[in-house]
Amino acid sequence: MTRPAAADVVSSGTAPQSSPLPRARKGSPSPKASGAICGAAGLTGRHLAPVTSRQQGCGIADPVQIVAVQGVKLSLPLTMDCSIARALNEWVGTVLQPNFGGQVRRLDVAGAYACRGRNNIDGAKISEHGKGRAVDVAGLTMTDGRSITVARDWNRGRDGQKMTQSYKAGCGIFGTTLGPGSDGYHEDHMHFDMPSDRRSPYCH
Repeated sequence: MTRPAAADVVSSGTAPQSSPLPRARKGSPSPKASGAICGAAGLTGRHLAPVTSRQQGCGIADPVQIVAVQGVKLSLPLTMDCSIARALNEWVGTVLQPNFGGQVRRLDVAGAYACRGRNNIDGAKISEHGKGRAVDVAGLTMTDGRSITVARDWNRGRDGQKMTQSYKAGCGIFGTTLGPGSDGYHEDHMHFDMPSDRRSPYCH
């Protein structure tokens, strides 16, 4: 895989919008709004050079690296396609932060782009991670410093229930939602993706 070259850092702002963000259209080209990442207010990051791979099916034609969403920092900079970046932006802004009263300070993420088969199985169909259309969220860090993790807190206590409710509300914003109880591969994180070959959401 060739190493992506970085472009200038751009912040599109974190002010709340007066209307819901438009949902990403699967397979549509990334918008190039002036001063905005992926044409979405709320995303902070930078455009990258195309990501290519020797592995057929992997790569991102128009990647971005995201470091914050709606003012919520990511624990790691994530390389992804605009389709999943816009969906993550909508979910944080319209679901996650409202559920937690705006108290989420950081998304503790496990990753985004990775050229691999589904569920890390050799020879399996290329995961949406391999196309930059997926993101894994392992937990949340709040403004008061407390940590809420999928592995420990899923549907337990008030915070765990809010996290689980936020995950379920992601159905339709994301094309796929997988978490604890889905298939045995997502017991410690929330998996969100935006497949280009599915017309209706798959949520479990």
